[in-house]
Amino acid sequence: MEEIRSLVERPREKLEEKGIQALSDKELVMLLISKGTQNHPIDEVAENVLKVLDKGSGCSLNALKFIPGMGQAKAAVVLAALELGRRRPSRKGKVLRTPKDIWNEVRHYAERNQEQLIVLSFNGAGELLDLHVATVGLVDKVVMHPREIFAEAINLRAVAVAIVHNHPSGILTPSEADRILTVKITKAGSLLGIKVLDHLIISPTEYYSFREMGVPLDSYLDEDEDD
Repeated sequence: MEEIRSLVERPREKLEEKGIQALSDKELVMLLISKGTQNHPIDEVAENVLKVLDKGSGCSLNALKFIPGMGQAKAAVVLAALELGRRRPSRKGKVLRTPKDIWNEVRHYAERNQEQLIVLSFNGAGELLDLHVATVGLVDKVVMHPREIFAEAINLRAVAVAIVHNHPSGILTPSEADRILTVKITKAGSLLGIKVLDHLIISPTEYYSFREMGVPLDSYLDEDEDD
């Protein structure tokens, strides 16, 4: 019990000392659910809640309450918090002008233990239409197909996207797989008429931007993916 209690007190103490913005996604969920169970500590429950939340449309009372250690009461609290946030002004319409703006918008995803690929969709005025997790990968790689990148952007009539993924290792140097992914996504976007603005690799403290490092994504269009 002391271990469970100390786990939930840590984000509360962090909140008091540094403010709500300093808390990770997992810490925010820990505050909402308050405690775990003997067999399912609160940090484990919070991580499993985040997996459900990242699916977006898959988030429901049933999806949450059957997570081991949750139950209906805790699930209701999480759903209430989500609905309250939905009813308040959202980040939609925000203009993200630089790679740093994008990083600041998604940097909390950098703390995840698995690679997550996030897609940001923009309209013709450069306003953010949507931000969602397109896929969750393994510890060291993302499994991704272009259709998963552009599906929501097409639905929203977006004219541009930016893609972001985290490196749990903290090493931001793009891998060969990162380069190949960028080639595939840029080519697919060109065919669809959706511009790929940037590809960011992020950690909690810094980021790597393909464009900012002087690599125009358009230069990939004539390259062979297997180069």
